[in-house]
Amino acid sequence: MIALALLRFLPLYLFAFCVVGSFAGFEINRWMIVATLASFAIEIAILAVRKSLVRYVFRRIGEAVVTLWLIATLTFVLLRILPGGPFDAEKALPPDIKAAIEEKYKMNDPLLKQYTDYLKGIMVGDLGESYKNTGRNVADIISEALPASVQLGVYAIMLAYLIGIPLGVWAAANHGTWMDSALMTLAISGVAMPSFLIAPIFILAFCFWLNIFEPALWLGPSYYILPTVVIGIRPAASIARLTRASVLEVIRSDFIRTAKAKGLAQTKVLFKHVLRNSLIPVLSLTGPMVASILTGSFVIEKIFAIPGASKHLVDGVTNRDYPLILGMTLLFSVLLVVANLITDLLIAVVDPRVKMS
Repeated sequence: MIALALLRFLPLYLFAFCVVGSFAGFEINRWMIVATLASFAIEIAILAVRKSLVRYVFRRIGEAVVTLWLIATLTFVLLRILPGGPFDAEKALPPDIKAAIEEKYKMNDPLLKQYTDYLKGIMVGDLGESYKNTGRNVADIISEALPASVQLGVYAIMLAYLIGIPLGVWAAANHGTWMDSALMTLAISGVAMPSFLIAPIFILAFCFWLNIFEPALWLGPSYYILPTVVIGIRPAASIARLTRASVLEVIRSDFIRTAKAKGLAQTKVLFKHVLRNSLIPVLSLTGPMVASILTGSFVIEKIFAIPGASKHLVDGVTNRDYPLILGMTLLFSVLLVVANLITDLLIAVVDPRVKMS
């Protein structure tokens, strides 16, 4: 039984090891990441079989493929129909040089051939060569920059849940008191204040006045804390408000009154019965929260000089680097699709009453 329990929670153990190890500055090799992802994939497959969600999972995967194809197609078309091109500059290139560059990148090919070549490249993992980063494949650029962005996103999401859920439960448990009002005022302030305003304030306070953290770069634990907190504040505040509202709704239910009537301790009722049934709206926030963290990281990575993937999207748009823009758009789309699928499966785990078809 112990061995089965250990195997069941193996993905969480591996994930926790990777997160804690990377935060502590230890190098997490590629095989550890592959093992963690593989264990999660196996656990999701087992969950799908146990919950009779196999058909649902395959349907969602099919929808995801269609969604990604539509995003890739629309991005490709929009980049081609917009005025200007990647090699248009204030000082025009000589016609022979411009023709040679366009020939190298096959921009003279018919539009349909460019599109089919691009789709074929996606299927084999070849996203093409960047126009501005000469000699570098977009897949290589992404593989170098993605770890920092993933680290920042994972830290921010974990911080948001670790802060938001307890604060929401605490506020609901003290409903109507000054503590409830203070926590909700704090949460509203966290939602209202944009990250690009909080970031310089934190840098001034904690880096230059108190001299506790480093103001920029991504070189170790002391560099991770400030950007993680800055990005995590807003989703944490949203989670706290949603958790409070959900707990207050569940706590008035008949089965909660029955549990209290049986003499169960207030803490046990709150965390065992109320919290579990209150997590569904909170978990459904994960997909949009991933989107907000990804888009919010554009500014934060720039402010803190983090060598993440977001800067490449901004640079790609600025330079009209078609392959880089398409590659980064697909990357963020895949992350959002996967996050939404995992969120739906987590909801099915938390609440067995939820039926997905």
